[in-house]
Amino acid sequence: MSALKFCRECNNMLYPREDKETRTLLYACQYCEHQEVASDTCVYKRVLRKPLGEPKDVLKDVAADPSLPRTRSVRCYSCNHPEAAFFQAPTKGEQAMTLYFICCNPSCGHRWRD
Repeated sequence: MSALKFCRECNNMLYPREDKETRTLLYACQYCEHQEVASDTCVYKRVLRKPLGEPKDVLKDVAADPSLPRTRSVRCYSCNHPEAAFFQAPTKGEQAMTLYFICCNPSCGHRWRD
Protein backbone atom coordinates (compact mmCIF):
# COMPACT_ATOMS: atom_id res chain seq x y z
CA MET A 1 0.00 0.00 0.00
CA SER A 2 1.28 3.43 -0.82
CA ALA A 3 1.46 6.41 1.50
CA LEU A 4 -0.38 9.68 0.96
CA LYS A 5 0.44 11.32 -2.34
CA PHE A 6 0.74 15.04 -2.93
CA CYS A 7 0.43 17.20 -6.03
CA ARG A 8 3.72 18.27 -7.65
CA GLU A 9 2.13 21.52 -8.81
CA CYS A 10 0.32 22.87 -5.72
CA ASN A 11 1.25 20.46 -2.87
CA ASN A 12 -2.37 19.49 -2.12
CA MET A 13 -3.30 15.88 -1.49
CA LEU A 14 -3.99 13.62 -4.49
CA TYR A 15 -7.14 11.49 -4.43
CA PRO A 16 -7.72 8.18 -6.22
CA ARG A 17 -9.88 8.38 -9.33
CA GLU A 18 -10.67 6.03 -12.19
CA ASP A 19 -10.03 6.98 -15.81
CA LYS A 20 -13.11 5.34 -17.33
CA GLU A 21 -11.80 5.44 -20.89
CA THR A 22 -8.53 3.63 -20.21
CA ARG A 23 -9.81 1.79 -17.11
CA THR A 24 -6.77 2.79 -15.06
CA LEU A 25 -6.39 4.12 -11.55
CA LEU A 26 -5.19 7.71 -11.30
CA TYR A 27 -4.31 10.04 -8.47
CA ALA A 28 -5.75 13.48 -9.20
CA CYS A 29 -5.54 16.86 -7.53
CA GLN A 30 -8.87 18.48 -6.70
CA TYR A 31 -7.47 22.01 -7.05
CA CYS A 32 -5.42 21.96 -10.23
CA GLU A 33 -5.39 19.73 -13.32
CA HIS A 34 -2.46 17.56 -12.19
CA GLN A 35 -2.97 13.78 -12.24
CA GLU A 36 -0.67 10.77 -12.31
CA VAL A 37 -1.10 7.07 -12.97
CA ALA A 38 -1.09 4.96 -9.81
CA SER A 39 1.85 2.59 -9.47
CA ASP A 40 -0.17 0.28 -7.20
CA THR A 41 -3.87 -0.57 -7.48
CA CYS A 42 -4.30 -0.90 -3.72
CA VAL A 43 -5.99 2.27 -2.44
CA TYR A 44 -6.72 1.22 1.15
CA LYS A 45 -5.75 -1.75 3.29
CA ARG A 46 -6.97 -2.42 6.83
CA VAL A 47 -4.95 -4.75 9.01
CA LEU A 48 -6.62 -6.16 12.11
CA ARG A 49 -4.40 -7.51 14.84
CA LYS A 50 -5.70 -9.90 17.43
CA PRO A 51 -4.27 -12.21 20.06
CA LEU A 52 -3.35 -15.65 18.74
CA GLY A 53 -5.84 -18.41 19.35
CA GLU A 54 -8.83 -16.07 19.45
CA PRO A 55 -11.61 -16.17 16.82
CA LYS A 56 -11.16 -13.57 14.08
CA ASP A 57 -14.27 -11.52 14.70
CA VAL A 58 -14.23 -11.16 18.48
CA LEU A 59 -14.37 -7.45 19.23
CA LYS A 60 -14.54 -5.54 22.48
CA ASP A 61 -18.16 -4.47 21.92
CA VAL A 62 -19.39 -8.01 21.24
CA ALA A 63 -20.66 -8.16 24.85
CA ALA A 64 -23.36 -5.66 23.84
CA ASP A 65 -24.77 -8.20 21.33
CA PRO A 66 -28.23 -9.13 22.68
CA SER A 67 -28.23 -12.43 20.78
CA LEU A 68 -25.31 -13.87 22.79
CA PRO A 69 -26.14 -15.87 25.92
CA ARG A 70 -25.01 -14.45 29.25
CA THR A 71 -24.00 -16.01 32.54
CA ARG A 72 -23.55 -14.86 36.12
CA SER A 73 -21.68 -18.02 37.13
CA VAL A 74 -18.26 -16.55 36.26
CA ARG A 75 -16.57 -13.29 37.25
CA CYS A 76 -14.25 -11.21 35.08
CA TYR A 77 -10.60 -11.73 36.04
CA SER A 78 -9.82 -8.12 35.20
CA CYS A 79 -12.59 -6.06 36.87
CA ASN A 80 -14.53 -8.67 38.93
CA HIS A 81 -17.79 -7.88 37.07
CA PRO A 82 -20.38 -10.61 37.78
CA GLU A 83 -21.73 -11.02 34.22
CA ALA A 84 -20.16 -12.29 31.00
CA ALA A 85 -21.40 -13.10 27.50
CA PHE A 86 -20.16 -16.37 26.06
CA PHE A 87 -20.00 -18.40 22.84
CA GLN A 88 -18.26 -21.47 21.44
CA ALA A 89 -15.92 -21.50 18.46
CA PRO A 90 -13.35 -23.91 17.04
CA THR A 91 -9.77 -23.19 18.05
CA LYS A 92 -7.14 -23.21 15.34
CA GLY A 93 -5.21 -26.47 15.35
CA GLU A 94 -7.69 -28.23 17.63
CA GLN A 95 -10.73 -30.29 16.77
CA ALA A 96 -12.71 -29.47 19.92
CA MET A 97 -14.75 -26.33 20.50
CA THR A 98 -13.50 -23.68 22.92
CA LEU A 99 -15.76 -21.66 25.22
CA TYR A 100 -15.02 -17.91 25.05
CA PHE A 101 -16.19 -15.34 27.62
CA ILE A 102 -16.44 -11.55 27.21
CA CYS A 103 -16.92 -9.28 30.22
CA CYS A 104 -20.23 -7.37 30.03
CA ASN A 105 -18.80 -4.35 31.85
CA PRO A 106 -18.72 -1.69 29.07
CA SER A 107 -15.56 -0.10 30.45
CA CYS A 108 -13.70 -3.44 30.61
CA GLY A 109 -14.44 -5.81 27.70
CA HIS A 110 -11.88 -8.36 28.92
CA ARG A 111 -11.91 -11.65 26.95
CA TRP A 112 -10.87 -15.07 28.16
CA ARG A 113 -11.47 -18.71 27.31
CA ASP A 114 -12.36 -21.71 29.39
